[in-house]
Amino acid sequence: MPHLYLAGKMTSGLQWEESDIGAPPPEKPLRVVYMLVVHGRAVRQLKRLIKAIYHKDHFYYIHVDQRSNYLHREMVQMAEHFTNIRVTPWRMITIWGGASLLTMYLRSMQDLLEMTDWSWDFFINLSATDYPTRTNQELVYFLSKYKDKNFLKSHGRDNARFIKKQGLDRLFHECDSHMWRLGERQIPEGIVLDGGSDWFALTRTFVKYVTYTDDVLVSELRRFYKYTLLPAESFFHTVLENSKDCNTLVDNNLRVTNWNRKLGCRCQYKHIVDWCGCSPNDFKPQDIVRLQQLSRPTFFARKFESSVNQEVLDILDAHLFGEPDSGTPGLKAYWENIYHSMEGLGGLSDVTLTAYTAFIRLSLRKLQSPDHESRKSACSFSADGFPSSIELYFYDDHFQGYLVTQKVNPSETLEIWMMPRGSLRILAQVAAASRIQSIEVGTEWDPKERIFRNFGGLVGPMDEPVAVQKWSHGVNVTVTVVWIDPTYIIAASYDIVVDSEADFTQYKPPLSRPLRPGVWHVRLLHFWELLAEVKFLVIPLTFQNKVPLQKGDRSIHSGPPNGQYMEQNFQALSGILGLPSRVDIEQEANKKSQLLGKDLEKWTDDSLSRFWSVGGICTKTSSPSCPHLPVCADTHWSSLSPDPKSELRSIGPDGRLR
Repeated sequence: MPHLYLAGKMTSGLQWEESDIGAPPPEKPLRVVYMLVVHGRAVRQLKRLIKAIYHKDHFYYIHVDQRSNYLHREMVQMAEHFTNIRVTPWRMITIWGGASLLTMYLRSMQDLLEMTDWSWDFFINLSATDYPTRTNQELVYFLSKYKDKNFLKSHGRDNARFIKKQGLDRLFHECDSHMWRLGERQIPEGIVLDGGSDWFALTRTFVKYVTYTDDVLVSELRRFYKYTLLPAESFFHTVLENSKDCNTLVDNNLRVTNWNRKLGCRCQYKHIVDWCGCSPNDFKPQDIVRLQQLSRPTFFARKFESSVNQEVLDILDAHLFGEPDSGTPGLKAYWENIYHSMEGLGGLSDVTLTAYTAFIRLSLRKLQSPDHESRKSACSFSADGFPSSIELYFYDDHFQGYLVTQKVNPSETLEIWMMPRGSLRILAQVAAASRIQSIEVGTEWDPKERIFRNFGGLVGPMDEPVAVQKWSHGVNVTVTVVWIDPTYIIAASYDIVVDSEADFTQYKPPLSRPLRPGVWHVRLLHFWELLAEVKFLVIPLTFQNKVPLQKGDRSIHSGPPNGQYMEQNFQALSGILGLPSRVDIEQEANKKSQLLGKDLEKWTDDSLSRFWSVGGICTKTSSPSCPHLPVCADTHWSSLSPDPKSELRSIGPDGRLR
């Protein structure tokens, strides 16, 4: 039978009827294989997703990016408890937009077809940032009605524009985890190129065709897409539209994506691909309305990140599964691992290694001091090696600090909660200047989600910090931002024009490094009147290249060459800003820059204690040497405390995990 060449796209005439909710299951419910393509470290969110979509009649095949060893180890351990969950025995580095992503899908499809003990009907791919918006029963009922259809979302614009925007007329090659643009190329003649979303639901029949056919259409398209940017967004669309089964295409990928082009299309992948790309935003509670105003059937949504907002997942869970029982622990809490000792010290930077070991010293010192108010006796421990693991701890969608796990002598394991201290000061304001809401300084600013991905704001001498201001709407205003180093050198001064509708402004001054360790000040001024000020710490490093700082490394604490952070000198502003004389404090800073060993550790500890406090200490098991220490499993903030929303327990009578 000749291939059917389409001039347009098959539109979706399939609708979801609310009367379908609660309908009896089909006589022979179809079975879905979920292809989970995951990376990163958000183990608990991934387990929460699996818990939400799990049913004993479905199958779950997980590919963990080759760079995500911690996540892979956790998934392998989880899969051991379920016969219908497996992890790919091979792993690839699947970069954004890379040809490797399509290769991974095709190899996974072949694996699944060769698993004779897994009899599945539909292939649905998900990421760890997806979440269901309808129940498994509703999905099965819908797919059973349309069991011969393939669900892929097309771009919705004319093909010529799509080809240009997608870069299909350019030749790309993936090498060293980068997609390199090599030049222009000709589009194949005689076929219709299509594409859109790389999230889809495909029938077993089509997956088998793509995997095993010797049809020249598929073999030639495989070769074409091997050198194509974002191939997974177009390959399956194009094969299906030009095949004999083109009438099975439904222009709907069964999910809603939270696009905000204004924030998400800022060429944030230029370090990975020689092209500009877009990324969807995370759902937040105010975006839930988008899930309720759809004219097409959808069963999943993306993206969700518990480290950004967990409340929206709680809302979805309540909608899908009912309100949680009163008193359920851990509902508002979220923990995310950022380091495990099995990765070795390569998983830490000199800045984080310095900070985490200092946190341990501060905590053990606190235990050594008797607490007369609570009548707790002193306990003496010494650290045994480096920290075992580090977790980010959030509560009610606010960062609460780091949880540091440390083996100590006598032979015990402690978990320590280090809480950040606030340092923002906003003065009474009038008129236009009253718009300022906050100032933050840090690294790893995410302009799409408008947060610092370096949640704890740990900054070292070789970092490049960014100052971000949050504003309410109002009249236009021009403000001056001044950076002052620990020795009262004015490192930078610049003006920012804040438009009436601006929510955030941010700027990273090109400061010469190393930055002087100690307490920095960033001031916000309006006509040289102080509006707000925030302090941040540049941490004195106790490690250089993961070994204790040596005599030859001390220049890292001496500040930039000639004390000059930028070509322009701003010291003439000292009088206007009311800064004190620099002589004495500069002499003290120069002395500190020469410190090593225990003296350096004391400087680091004292500096960090101004910005961090010990929020709590618990022990993995009851401590004979310090009996008043609580057990971590009974401590609400501990990463070892119960977290039912992310725990996969026994399968229920209904085949579900929840």
